Formats: sequence, structure tokens, C-alpha cells
Amino acid sequence: MTTKWGIVSTAKIGMEKVIPGLLKAKGVEVAAIASRSLESAQAAADKLGIPKAYGSYEELLNDPEIEIIYNPLPNNMHVPVTLQAVAAGKHVLCEKPIALDAKEAEQLLDLPKDRFVMEAFMVRCHPQWHRAREIIESGELGDIRVVQSVFAYNNMDANNIRNRLDVGGGGLMDIGCYPIVAGRFFFDSDPIRAISMIDRDPEFGTDRLTSGLIDFGNGRRLDFTVSTQSVPYQRLNILGTKKRLELLIPYNAPLGGKTVLRLDDGKVLGDGAIESETIAEADQYQLQGELFARVVRGEEELPFGTADAVMNMRVIDALLRSEATEKWEQI
Repeated sequence: MTTKWGIVSTAKIGMEKVIPGLLKAKGVEVAAIASRSLESAQAAADKLGIPKAYGSYEELLNDPEIEIIYNPLPNNMHVPVTLQAVAAGKHVLCEKPIALDAKEAEQLLDLPKDRFVMEAFMVRCHPQWHRAREIIESGELGDIRVVQSVFAYNNMDANNIRNRLDVGGGGLMDIGCYPIVAGRFFFDSDPIRAISMIDRDPEFGTDRLTSGLIDFGNGRRLDFTVSTQSVPYQRLNILGTKKRLELLIPYNAPLGGKTVLRLDDGKVLGDGAIESETIAEADQYQLQGELFARVVRGEEELPFGTADAVMNMRVIDALLRSEATEKWEQI
């Protein structure tokens, strides 16, 4: 059975990554797209071969044929439009971060149980993340002590939403959420407390360099740094008592391309003992769409629901509080 999807907005991530993935996905039909102007929506529909275009979000939400809404709007519109969509009887795949803070995200906890909402962390659908967790669960790494990550890009455009504080921009919200999810995914638990060091752009007001240390208890921690004004780079390391596991491109895995995991027992410094494992070609956006379609069709349980999304926001909130207090903050 095919699920019919509608896209709210012509956002870049949707146009360039998510919608192309959905168009390849099994059990998915991208049936409509909406923008604030019909001209913009029609241009996007023509470019991607989408049958219907709407000049307002409300028209799309009121289309009785649409079952699932993909919401890639700016962060400050994630919760309001998701609530509208659910009220119209739709399921929602919503871009990350799910909200501006945990209090706003908590509005999603009381939605009807037969309407599914999932935060769009496509990385959790990629085979390299699944394989990494298999290796962890096998015990090959020993006891996991540290998840360590760096994620950076360089964007100085004042008009870009990532640099606009009023719509929820900044490095922690945009990309810091990925290491947070990585820590929760690979430790398979939720953290206890967090502390941060944050540097803000004097013009934008957004955090341009953020480092966080997050305590998962029992001697386990996530430490990460994200930047919106540094050389583009990303890496993820998982350190155990026996071996280290490294994901070379953990977040923006090449679409339809292979990825590589590297295991190192540390017996030869300088990566001299590295063993590499190649993960087959995959499109994590396609896999994300297929997963959510199966959930909506009742073929699979929802793996990450609104409570999971609220927890992600609670970690971000604690890191932002720590900026002000310069102390550990409870999550």
C-alpha cells in the first residue's frame, strides 16, 4: 500500500535531499507540495515531477488524499505547523530540531495516539549507524566510555536561517543536535547532566562555536564541538576499553554512496592498526521515508516518537542554561 505525502515549503533540504529520497522510496508517493505562493510551489512541483501544487500550507493540510506531511519549515514553525497537520488528521515527519525548546516540544506529547510524529534524524536510518551499533552490542569495543564528535561548516550569510536567532538558528540547534542524538543512539540511554562552552557571533547573536560535555552516567560521556564558522568537517569516534570505532562521514553520508567504518585496537599509534569496513550504497533520506511509511501502514512500530524528540530538546536546553550559569545543568 502506498502512502501519499505532502510537502510544506520549498526549503532547500527538502528540494535537494529529502524529496529526491522520497521519490525513490518504496511505499511512498509524493503527491503535493505547498508554498506561501502558488508560483513558487508550482515551480518546485514542475522541477521534481510532483502532481499538485498549493499556494498555502492550509490548502495542503486540508487535502483529504494526503496522509503524511513532511515539515522542513524554519525551526520556529516546526511545532505550530505540525500541530495544524495533526489536527487535520495527518501524520508528520518533522525536521530537526523538533522545537525551539523542550516546553514547546511537550505540546506534541498529548497528540492522538493514532497520529504519528517523528523527528527527521535521517542518520538513524543509515546502515552505517546500524552496523556501528551492532559492533557495539557485540562487545568488540569492550565497555563504551566516550562518544566524541566534531561537526562544522562555514556560513557567513546573515540572511540564512541558520544565522537568524529569531527563527531558532545557531550551531547547537542546527548541527549540535546530531552529536546529541549520536550519544543517545550509541549509548542506548539518556543523559543526566550537561555543561557547555559557547561563543556567539557579535552580529548574528547565534552560537558560532559550541562545545558540550554530556554525562550519561557510569563513567560514560559525550563530548562534541560544532561550528558554523569553521572549515567544513565531521567525524564521530566511539571509544571502548578494547577498541575504537570511527565513522568518517557520520551525518551527511554521501547520497547513494558507500561509507566507511574504521576499527582500531590502538596497538599501533597513528592509525597503524586500522581495519576498515565498507558499508554498501544507501540514501538515508529514502530509508527514512520508507521507515515512516511502514509505521503509518501499521507494519512497524514507531522507533522514535515525540517523547524521544522532547528529550533531545531537554539536552539542548541544559546546554543553553549552562552557557549562562557556567555550571553543570541537570537534564
